[in-house]
Amino acid sequence: MCTKAESVMVDEVPFPSQVTTTKTLPLLANGITDIEIHFLQIKFTAIGVYLDPEIVTHLIKWKGKSAADLAEDDDFFEAIISAPVEKLIRVVVIKEIKGSQFGVQIESAVRDRLAEVDKFEEEEEEALEQLVDFFQSKYFKTDSVLTFYFPTTSSTAEIVVAIEGKEESKIEVKNENVAEMIKKWYLGGSSGVSSTTISSLANALSLQLSK
Repeated sequence: MCTKAESVMVDEVPFPSQVTTTKTLPLLANGITDIEIHFLQIKFTAIGVYLDPEIVTHLIKWKGKSAADLAEDDDFFEAIISAPVEKLIRVVVIKEIKGSQFGVQIESAVRDRLAEVDKFEEEEEEALEQLVDFFQSKYFKTDSVLTFYFPTTSSTAEIVVAIEGKEESKIEVKNENVAEMIKKWYLGGSSGVSSTTISSLANALSLQLSK
């Protein structure tokens, strides 16, 4: 799905500066997930967000806004999530984690978001169970790569896992509500899992919208 280009370093982790899906998507923003314990920063993953440059045409309403204003505006990130353009999120593992633990994290994040908007029904529960099963037996060593791809042609998500020494494995999330909440987990403004990624996205798009 991806053809690599030159690399950009994200917290000492190399990311291709662009990937090719049905078209070329540039690396628009990046960040990390981390936690601070007793003044010690523990980094979990590095994140790269690849977006079709055409996304800017869906964000004209925010033209001229500063990066700081955009970073605080959840409606702006809602517009990014719903814009009918290709999106790809590449997540590289920094601190190794069991697939079952990652599965529980994503399940919990998606379920909470669905429950909040009263969209957690039997179909969503089933889709989440399949997702948890997919991650269950995996072990994400450092530098394992998870790719979340959101096409324009459907409201699905394709998740690809690449672990050194193992064959790539993938799952398609066909439930539209679950796919949308995975997007919101990474791109959802103030509720996003990585504040550094949200800030980076606001900076990049503020620059694009000022042209």
